[in-house]
Amino acid sequence: MTTIDIHSGLEGPSDRPVAAPLRSYAARVALDTLGRRGAQLGVAWVSLLALLAVFAPLLASSHPILIKMDGEWSSPMFRHLSIVDVALLAAACLAVLLLACLRRPAFRVRFWVWVGATVIATVLAWQFVAPPRAVVLSQYREAGVKGHVEFVMHTFVPYSPTDRLRDRGEMRLRPPDFTHLMGTTVNGEDMLSRMIHAARIALTIGFIATGIALLIGVTIGGIMGYFSGWVDLFGMRLVEVFSAIPTIYLLIAIVAFYGRNLYLMMVVIGLTSWVGYALFTRAEFLRLRKQDFVAAARACGLPLRSILFRHMLPNGIAPVLVSASFGVASAILFESTLSFLGLGLVEEPSWGQLLNQARGVGGSFYWWIAIFPGLAIFLTVFAYNMVGEALRDAIDPHMKRQAQL
Repeated sequence: MTTIDIHSGLEGPSDRPVAAPLRSYAARVALDTLGRRGAQLGVAWVSLLALLAVFAPLLASSHPILIKMDGEWSSPMFRHLSIVDVALLAAACLAVLLLACLRRPAFRVRFWVWVGATVIATVLAWQFVAPPRAVVLSQYREAGVKGHVEFVMHTFVPYSPTDRLRDRGEMRLRPPDFTHLMGTTVNGEDMLSRMIHAARIALTIGFIATGIALLIGVTIGGIMGYFSGWVDLFGMRLVEVFSAIPTIYLLIAIVAFYGRNLYLMMVVIGLTSWVGYALFTRAEFLRLRKQDFVAAARACGLPLRSILFRHMLPNGIAPVLVSASFGVASAILFESTLSFLGLGLVEEPSWGQLLNQARGVGGSFYWWIAIFPGLAIFLTVFAYNMVGEALRDAIDPHMKRQAQL
């Protein structure tokens, strides 16, 4: 930084201290949270799972990335990508581009640009992506044995999660070796491939179910806290009704009547898990409704939705976000429990489903099928809990005061 001497008109170095840029409350809380070791470890593990979930078809697939067969070049892996695969890859690439190239716009602008571009990419994938329905996963290995393959490039794990390897003989319940680093399942699938693809289901059900619960809980809790009176009384009765619903038993009943549907599980978990978010939001809005800035917003004639969600919600959302981090872990445990009980998804890989396969017939036990999915569930739930505790400490003024002392 330079200054200009008004007497000489010459520029020279300034001796004045440069003021640090002001940060918003959300930025300060985020930096304080990420500055804690537990949150760093938790975010690192969740980020690893997110990378595995997004790039799962590029990491574990029976379809080669590139193959030359009978003199013709092709890329079976990209040809067999599903609509969800293309949408996730497009969203990840757009996020990297926005973070790398558009540094000047505010985070809110970049976020909405990313959301809009992701929606457009998903619609385009829905219209133009059409993977083959009839898939023979062993065709490339069989062609290689017959000598038709001249060049092939496989993924890191050359097996799809539903590839039962029947062309290679009896492959069921093989312990870990150099070919299958985590062994095989009771049906002969590669454990590592199923573990990678199961990360997508774990993160999806956690974030979507928690997002549904947050939307419902924050809306109902905000209305209860702002209006109070008979609205609050009616809302509390509604909270008592939903808090008495046992989520796991309702999930079992839904699965028994409507089948095993991942999206239905997300909706049920979201519709029964909003009670805690509503109570947190109600308490914060009861505190904020008497503040001067709310009275000023009313005096200016702002609409109700602007007062509730633009002015009051940002000042009372912190406790709700702490609870949401624990809610994601709970949603993952619900899905894992259902899959462990044999009521989860059938073909789609799931950590709870793999854990259920560890119990063999006749009292036998397969240690590798129990250790890897069990450890993944434990680490994921533990990571979310560590992030939640760090976020709680970051927004708690008493914890900050004790740390300063």
